[in-house]
Amino acid sequence: MGDLLLSKSRIKILIIGVFMIFVLLALQLVRVQVIQASEYQSKAANEMESTRTTPAPRGEITDINGVAFARSVSAITIVVDQTQITDPARVANFVAPILGLPVEEVQGNITGTRRYSIVLKNGRPAQWDLLTKEIYEYNKALTNEQLDKRIIGFFPERSFIREYPSGSLISSLVGFVRADGIGATGLESSLNSVITGTDGRYSFANGYGAEIPGSQREIVAAKAGTTVRLTIDRDVQWVAAKAIAEAVKSSRAASGTVIVMDPRTGEIVAHATAPTFDPNNTKNVDLNLMRNPSVQDVYEPGSTGKVMTLAAALEEKTVAPTTVFAVPYKLKRGGSTFKDHDKHPVQQLTTSGILAVSSNTGTIKIGETLSNDKLYSYLNKFGVGVKTGSGLPGESAGLMPKVKDWSGTTAPTVAFGQGYSVTAMQATSVFATIANNGVRVSPTVIAGTQDASGHFTPAANRTTTRVVSEDTARELRLMLESVVSPTGTAPSAAIPGYRVAGKTGTAWRYNDKTGGYSGYTASFIGFAPADAPRYVINVTIQDPHNGYYGGLLGGPVFKKVMTFVLQTKHVAPTGTKVMPVALNQKDLTRMKATQVSAEKSGAVRQ
Repeated sequence: MGDLLLSKSRIKILIIGVFMIFVLLALQLVRVQVIQASEYQSKAANEMESTRTTPAPRGEITDINGVAFARSVSAITIVVDQTQITDPARVANFVAPILGLPVEEVQGNITGTRRYSIVLKNGRPAQWDLLTKEIYEYNKALTNEQLDKRIIGFFPERSFIREYPSGSLISSLVGFVRADGIGATGLESSLNSVITGTDGRYSFANGYGAEIPGSQREIVAAKAGTTVRLTIDRDVQWVAAKAIAEAVKSSRAASGTVIVMDPRTGEIVAHATAPTFDPNNTKNVDLNLMRNPSVQDVYEPGSTGKVMTLAAALEEKTVAPTTVFAVPYKLKRGGSTFKDHDKHPVQQLTTSGILAVSSNTGTIKIGETLSNDKLYSYLNKFGVGVKTGSGLPGESAGLMPKVKDWSGTTAPTVAFGQGYSVTAMQATSVFATIANNGVRVSPTVIAGTQDASGHFTPAANRTTTRVVSEDTARELRLMLESVVSPTGTAPSAAIPGYRVAGKTGTAWRYNDKTGGYSGYTASFIGFAPADAPRYVINVTIQDPHNGYYGGLLGGPVFKKVMTFVLQTKHVAPTGTKVMPVALNQKDLTRMKATQVSAEKSGAVRQ
């Protein structure tokens, strides 16, 4: 009887226990299906859904008219988890034809134990779309018994590659980006933070081990970088680049540059260098070609620097355009002998004549009408020894010794353009100052920026500095016209129908390696129309071996580029006549006699 009661009690306990288990199971089922349903649905969805970064394109770099010099193009890098590839040979034979790659190459990239292996670098997005479609269809057709043959483990990395449609046309200025998409040189580097966009994120559904086509869903939109519009005109750039490349080749020079500037605004219209490089393929490029020589390389300007000495003397009124100097072939100063290029007897030249024939000894005499401090001050105001403010990466300030460090030969050397160094941009700015009525405007290549919505923001106005008076600038422009005359040093720079002014330069090149001078820098810097300047062009050719005079080598390049600029920009000739300038004592006497005769004739007629 007792055993029976005990047995019944155990049965009751068992029943209660089973009941409690069912109750707990029911409660758990309610919790899973009702209370935590959304949580488990989310987990399930997450297992079926993945997220990846949406790379943002860099902003474009364009010319003044919006023509792209640099732009980003969509690309896909296809990677694989090798541990998920069960049969590399079979998978390679399937994948290779789709991607247009050799089977052996694909098999090598998908075989192994690496979790990350690149199959195709920077491919077209259409290639990935086709691959995912084909893999999806292949896996979908497999039976349950064939699931071990699924092709899985391929993933995309969406990206952009940088493309330079104009190739080498303006690479020294624009630069290029590294393989990781970060600016390496030029504007691509200095404006990297402006041009770089903000990445976004997207999700996609996994199906049969692959991204299901059309399942992409944007989570956070990628924001494109800011587009930078340059002041460069591609058409002018093309003409300038072609002209300097031909000049460098024909003269067997080491390099050359052409800068075209609007003196009123400081805007650089063209910036050409030779030799150059193709930013679309930089694997085997000499690092020196990746520099921007117009702002990074310095050289002694030679005779183009004489305009600053004359400008200072004219401004200080220690000379006038008609002041006559006895100009010898050679002159001793500070224990050294300075000479003109061609031997000649003592000449009676005016200030204008000294500039026209580019006399070193005559310019030394003009410089001696100024104190050393005053000469240094004017060169500094013109921008020598100071960065131009162009904002271009790696810009040099040039080299200008302080007056306290000058020796007995420094002042005469500096007077005719040697003993200090400038960049091509600084030299261009000097002539732009004269062309702009004595006001220096800092140069720029940036016209403005444009955001993703298309809103354009112009660049800030450039800084300006009064260097010499308007009268001094006007006098100097008249004097510089004589350089381009048949009796000057650059008749090859003359443009029919237009008044042109400029100055030649032929200077010894300083060799850092030897510590001495070897070779030449040949240059011509000028502007037109001379009486209402619109554009300044600097042509500089380094270390030529077939001729070396600035007028001979630089003049024709100037003429070719300036002619195109004036025509393209619809700058008509002013129609005014060239004012006669007395270059020597004979000219001065004759002009005075003509003036007296005209005055007497006028008095008789009255």
